[in-house]
Amino acid sequence: MTELTDRLFSGTPRDSRGLRFRRWALLAAPAAAILFQVYVPLFLPFLAYLELPLLLTLYLALLRQNPLSGMFIGAAIGLVQDSLSHQPLGMFGIVKTLVGYFAGSVSLRFDVDLALVRLLLGFFFFAFHQFLYWVLARALLGQMVPFGVRQALVVGALNALVAVPLFHLLDKLKERS
Repeated sequence: MTELTDRLFSGTPRDSRGLRFRRWALLAAPAAAILFQVYVPLFLPFLAYLELPLLLTLYLALLRQNPLSGMFIGAAIGLVQDSLSHQPLGMFGIVKTLVGYFAGSVSLRFDVDLALVRLLLGFFFFAFHQFLYWVLARALLGQMVPFGVRQALVVGALNALVAVPLFHLLDKLKERS
């Protein structure tokens, strides 16, 4: 195998061993993302497409490399987002719990420090998040919510493009353990 494929399929990235997320940032970053999601679109409606709580859930679950901790991170971020939004309580909690679990599982198999992998994961998990939210709204709430595939793909691509520099910025908040 080549060096790229060796690095892609190794679950332990070479340059992030011994690094962990700072404790203050572990609380501040999701809080800022949730507040951004709730309040910024009120003043700048063109930024409503950004799903920063989802991207933070994805980043933290990938960082932990553990499906169980990814699940708890997703549940916490989702429930806080539910409590501040006008959506039914628990919808974002359920969806982000599943995203956190699957992202934690993916991080065991792939080197998630590569920009291309982060781009693809950002796109995939945004589409997964939107589809799962649509399924839950129809199944649990009985709402006949339309699912716009084209819109989900375009907004997913935009979120994936935001995810790569956001994840790079969040990498700067890591410290040696």
